[in-house]
Amino acid sequence: MATVVITGANRGIGLEFVKQYLANGHKVIALCRNSSDELNQTGAQVVDKVDVSNPECLEKCLPALSDIKIDLLINNAGVLADESLDDFNTATIEYQFRVNALGPIHVTQLLRHQLNDGAKVALITSRMGSVEDNTSGGRYGYRMSKAALNIAGVSLAHDLKSQGVAVALLHPGYVQTEMVNYGGDISATESVTKLMQRIEELNLTNSGSFWHSNGQILPW
Repeated sequence: MATVVITGANRGIGLEFVKQYLANGHKVIALCRNSSDELNQTGAQVVDKVDVSNPECLEKCLPALSDIKIDLLINNAGVLADESLDDFNTATIEYQFRVNALGPIHVTQLLRHQLNDGAKVALITSRMGSVEDNTSGGRYGYRMSKAALNIAGVSLAHDLKSQGVAVALLHPGYVQTEMVNYGGDISATESVTKLMQRIEELNLTNSGSFWHSNGQILPW
């Protein structure tokens, strides 16, 4: 039985990760800013009031997990806004950076000494953070924050290698969640099943790779 820690666990992909890892017999610690009835009913250990956008909050909340050894850390919490040149908003851009880029790295930094030898870190990113794949423009905050997460994830892969910890950057697909008003083309259940396969395949040899949930290696 592995111990799995998941951020943004109260809904969407995060909640589905909780359900599937519990169904596979693992211990799950679900971190979220605000819990949900559905999460509370899963049987996971829920730690709420965890705001990944707030460094002081993380530094106060995460020491509560100091006695836990972690086999898998899934940095899933994320937000999406839609800035354009005609509708530009530096506040939403900055907030996306705090949640999507800084938050996952800070969580990992604070929990790194609790990662077992052979543990894994999954960063839920997006192909919208790919420079080569950007053929439509717009979405400034989301694209920039996910690109920042990608390069930080590669640094993590290098920095944690000596600890025996592998890191994956994972694009879940266009998933039918509240974040996109359920307009995706893949269900959260199917996406998470595929993401779990990618995590299973992760090792120190392919650490730092940028994967689509379907197994495709994505361009930077």
